[in-house]
Amino acid sequence: MDKVAKGLRAIRKGKVKVGGGYFGVMQLVDEVQERFRVPLGGGRPTDPSWKKRRLVPLADETLRRLEKLAHDIEEKRNVHMDPMQVAALLLENVTRHLAEEDAERLINSAGDAR
Repeated sequence: MDKVAKGLRAIRKGKVKVGGGYFGVMQLVDEVQERFRVPLGGGRPTDPSWKKRRLVPLADETLRRLEKLAHDIEEKRNVHMDPMQVAALLLENVTRHLAEEDAERLINSAGDAR
C-alpha cells in the first residue's frame, strides 16, 4: 500500500471502510497477506499478535459462510486459512470500526430482548 501511495505521490490517510461483497472480501484477503506470518516452528500462518484463544459458539450457517470465505481466500491468494482465523479478523475489524453510538444502541437493544 505504501509503495502504491508513493508511486502516485499520494499520502495514505487511513483505511477505507468496506462492508461486504467483492471489495470487502478483497480487503480481508489483503489484510491476511499483510498480517499473517508462518510461525518459526512451521505450521499455519497466523497473526503473531494473537495471544488468547477462546471457544466461540457458532450457528451452522455462520460456520459454512466462514468456511467459504476461508476457501475463497485460499483460492485467490494461495494462503491457507482456518474458518476461525477469518472469524477472528472479522471480529477485530467490526470492533475496531464500531462507533460508540452503535455500541450503545447494541447494548440498549440487548436489554430490550429479555
